Amino acid sequence: MKYCAAQVKYLTAIQELSAESEEVKSVDIARHLGVSRSSVSKTLRCLAASGLVYEDYAISVVLTKEGEEAVRDIFRNFNETYIFFRRFLRLSHEDAHNQALTFVTTFPEETSDRLRKLIKKTMKNNK
Repeated sequence: MKYCAAQVKYLTAIQELSAESEEVKSVDIARHLGVSRSSVSKTLRCLAASGLVYEDYAISVVLTKEGEEAVRDIFRNFNETYIFFRRFLRLSHEDAHNQALTFVTTFPEETSDRLRKLIKKTMKNNK
């Protein structure tokens, strides 16, 4: 399943915040992404309707099984792109993180797949 840029950003934020704390609140997501709480509420409604977060997100935002699978897929693409930006382009952690997120949310899936193959090949050859 292909996810829109907002879904990817929010799912990524939820995952990153979950790694830092047991409970993720919408205010945490708003702060993390630098967006309004109403934007978070609107996007969480969309994520809940898509079956990616549980409906009771007003209490705490929790990924469903489908949401966890989506995050694994997103992070597979994100992590490889991040590594490329960090190691080969020598970007700072923050720049590599932000640009990898931009890449996986805006570039076509075919382009992402081609870059991932190139990264794997390059990393294998540089070992």
